[in-house]
Amino acid sequence: MSAGTSARVRELTTGRVPFVHATVVRAQVPSSAKAGDDAVVLSDGTIEGFVGGECAEMSVRAAALGALRDGETVLLRVLPDGAEPFPDSPGAQVVVNTCLSGGALEIFLQPMLPAPLIEVAGASPVAEAIIDLAGILDYAAARSQPGAIPDDHATAVIVASHGRDELQPIRAALDAGVPYIALVASRRRGSAVLAELGLTGSERARVKTPAGLDIGARTAAEVALSIMAEVIMVVRSPQRARTSPVPALQTPAIIDPICGMTVIAGPDTPHLLVSGTDLWFCSTGCRDRYAEKMGS
Repeated sequence: MSAGTSARVRELTTGRVPFVHATVVRAQVPSSAKAGDDAVVLSDGTIEGFVGGECAEMSVRAAALGALRDGETVLLRVLPDGAEPFPDSPGAQVVVNTCLSGGALEIFLQPMLPAPLIEVAGASPVAEAIIDLAGILDYAAARSQPGAIPDDHATAVIVASHGRDELQPIRAALDAGVPYIALVASRRRGSAVLAELGLTGSERARVKTPAGLDIGARTAAEVALSIMAEVIMVVRSPQRARTSPVPALQTPAIIDPICGMTVIAGPDTPHLLVSGTDLWFCSTGCRDRYAEKMGS
């Protein structure tokens, strides 16, 4: 990874920003890219770095946004028109780019999605054990401060304060739409806390108390294990996989009217306004050919 890309990757990861790391693993002459060139692709289609010229970038952008949406790595094979076809293989995507001047490219696309964020309210032994276990599972854990609103992308809010300041974090998590909300309490005390909140039936169903799966846990570490097992069930559920970890794409996909390639319309995409209709192109070459055709 290049030094510039490495610094940017650290910045994006720290900021919990989803992106794709694209690395050229094979490049044939006369491609302008070479093996080892890399870039990050953001969810708006912005490419920071170098993985090929204008025509190659469009193919990378479209495939990278698809990888970001699906959360799966992709080996992108970009071929010029008329090149020998690659055989289909799992995890690979082949694109024939009619704009390439020649030289096939293979680019590995790795989506980098933020780790599930677990917010823990309280400083009890169970709270400490949850934070420790979340780290072992490569989840992000944060201490929820009194009166704080949960992070927009929090996967779970777990209240483990043993009777201290329980109402506000539960109410805030419900209002924020957090997928998993749990209160560490006995069944009797948990019911009393939720009754005090005056929840609707649907809200009551969203708060798990006692927290965690019933595995006969007794120690703080065992209780934390039962809770994190339940969090994993939420994270890995098909519904959660469809809606939460993968960000919505911010840019529409359009067909280039000259070469037929899929184009991601963005601020830097070659563009024409024709009779009140917006047209986008994979490259300035296709745009100029279209303009010349319209003028003839």
